[in-house]
Amino acid sequence: MTEKTLPLAAMEKILKQCGAERVSDKAKAALKTAIEDRAEVIAQKAIKLAAHAGRKTVKAGDIQLAAKELA
Repeated sequence: MTEKTLPLAAMEKILKQCGAERVSDKAKAALKTAIEDRAEVIAQKAIKLAAHAGRKTVKAGDIQLAAKELA
């Protein structure tokens, strides 16, 4: 995956909801990168799980299981 899609505003919102009063641009970018990297790994694992089950469709259970296995 080459294109990253999460907006920086969403990263700021997450950090502020967790209690941050102010958030630097570098902090937003770092969180964005970390989340996107983790999401990519989870998505790849979920796709493998769906294929193993003989499906082309990735379901919520695949995502949940992939996230749990990678935790």
